[in-house]
Amino acid sequence: MSLNITEVLEKHGKWIAGEKDGERAKLFGAKLRGAHLRGAKLSGADLQGADLRTADLWFSDLHEADLRGAYLQGANLHGANLHKANLHGADLRGADLRKADLSEADLFDSELLNVDFRGANLQNAKLPDSDLSDAKLQDADFEGADLKGADLRRANLYGANLRDADLRNADLEGAKLHGAKLDGADLSTARNVPAQLFK
Repeated sequence: MSLNITEVLEKHGKWIAGEKDGERAKLFGAKLRGAHLRGAKLSGADLQGADLRTADLWFSDLHEADLRGAYLQGANLHGANLHKANLHGADLRGADLRKADLSEADLFDSELLNVDFRGANLQNAKLPDSDLSDAKLQDADFEGADLKGADLRRANLYGANLRDADLRNADLEGAKLHGAKLDGADLSTARNVPAQLFK
């Protein structure tokens, strides 16, 4: 039986509203590659392992959604609400997450190569051991984020907020930190910290 995404979204909307005929979206492993889901209301939806490669999720609401192991390569998540979303092990390579809200999101063990996080809110997000080398992180908000062991080599962090972020064992070789805010950040065991930070 083919998936009727319009019907799923309608029932999920009713579930969010607490209506008796509503039903939580169960899209575990769903094939939604290239789907047009702009502004979709999918908060709390089960999207574990879903194929959302190149899907258009511009300004969609995915807060507290279960996206563990989801395939989101090249997806448009510009401005999406991913507050407290579970993205553990998700593949986000090449995704557009500009101005997205990823505050308190779990990105542990996620693939983040070539992700565009410019202007994104990643306050208190979990990103330990993430590969963010060469990443576009300008004006991103990482306040209180867990970046332990992250690979930030050559990352562009111009104007980023890293206040109170945990950067222990992170590699900052060649990172661009002009205008970055680092008050309270834990750099105690960070590697290759740019010399200008100590001036």
